[in-house]
Amino acid sequence: MQTPQSVTAHVIAVVHSPWKERHGTPRQPLRSLGMESGIVDGTIELVKGLPIEFLQDLEGFSHIWLLPWFHLNGHRKRPLVQPPRGGPKRGVLSTRAPHRPNPLGLSVVELLRIEGRVIHVRGLDLIDGTPILDIKPYIRDYDAWPEASRGWLEDMPNP
Repeated sequence: MQTPQSVTAHVIAVVHSPWKERHGTPRQPLRSLGMESGIVDGTIELVKGLPIEFLQDLEGFSHIWLLPWFHLNGHRKRPLVQPPRGGPKRGVLSTRAPHRPNPLGLSVVELLRIEGRVIHVRGLDLIDGTPILDIKPYIRDYDAWPEASRGWLEDMPNP
């Protein structure tokens, strides 16, 4: 079987947040530290033409995964990146850096409520206007693995 060299994805929603540029936008780990500064509310709005039924039954979940497209990063391919907590450069695929072979992200947010085509969330770490390629429910039975290793972060002090 031949591996496809490219794929097509469609934007299903757009982020509305107070963050207007990359620098200064909080990083997801701030939430795990219990730091309230940088935890902001925002919205995810379905694009016009996408049936509202896509959101049916989502409101019963406390958290959702967002799969954003880092539209401001272009297609820079950096094989090594400097982690924000310091140390040596690391292979980009061993980090959550936005400078990836494909500028695809992963972010978990708290779902506050849904009003029509708009999902109200807390804990955004995405820039205003960020395209969302998919939304999935966070399911603690499958998405939380407390015994998982931390890779090269094992050598770093816990935050």
